[in-house]
Amino acid sequence: MMKKELGSVVKIAMCMLFVLSLCLLPSCKKSEEPEPTNAEHPEGAEHPEHPAATTTPPPAAAAEANAAKAPAVAAAAGLVPFEMELPKPMFVGTPQDTRVPNLEKPLGRPRPPFLAPPGTKNVALGKPVTSSDEEPIIGEIDYITDGDMEAADGSYVELGPFVQHVTIDLEAMNEIYAIVVWHYHKQARVYFDMVVQAAEDPDFITNVQTVFNNDIDNSAGFGVGADKHYSETNEGKLIYVLDKNIKARYVRLHSNGNTSNDLNHYIEVAVFGKPAN
Repeated sequence: MMKKELGSVVKIAMCMLFVLSLCLLPSCKKSEEPEPTNAEHPEGAEHPEHPAATTTPPPAAAAEANAAKAPAVAAAAGLVPFEMELPKPMFVGTPQDTRVPNLEKPLGRPRPPFLAPPGTKNVALGKPVTSSDEEPIIGEIDYITDGDMEAADGSYVELGPFVQHVTIDLEAMNEIYAIVVWHYHKQARVYFDMVVQAAEDPDFITNVQTVFNNDIDNSAGFGVGADKHYSETNEGKLIYVLDKNIKARYVRLHSNGNTSNDLNHYIEVAVFGKPAN
């Protein structure tokens, strides 16, 4: 009898201890939470979602400031803006889908003139041209340097399919600052495997420099290029090479069809530079 009573007392005591521990547990947890200090949230400090303002100018303001300095920098380097006379736009109908890999975004405004030394001119105008396709499907090879940049019929040459190239003989060594090419700007086409090179000799062995390459899979055999595909417009593709110190007599352009068909076209190629010293 005494053992039963003792057992009951122990059970009651254990139950009371368990209930007491449940009551004390929340208060212990509360006491463990650290109080906010002035070091973590000093008086007057901004909240993380509202950071304090800085004195760094926004990107747009920085770009405007750099643009304002550009004329002075160009003048100090002895450069002047080169204004090009462009053909009129010739898109006909709805532009075709030109979603191709590595396609650059349109500028959204007229292209600004490029900078070049005074006296720069189109040294390719009227110069001899040869082609990998000796019998063009349409037009004549000499259209490429005749000064006609329009996209009208009778202004372009059409070469056969696969990789084709045209070579311009500048007839003397020239310092080259920019190359502009018009393939066919009657439609918003993209031409593939476009590789542009300059060299001292017609066989492209001596001092060969690749100034543009948008061949994404080495189809043309000159290596994978880092330049972007682009859609044809009346502005042509400006390849600016002033910083590359290029001196050459020959300029060669490769292409490998386009988004409309497998053929290769050229309206005009202009090479801007001056005779080399």
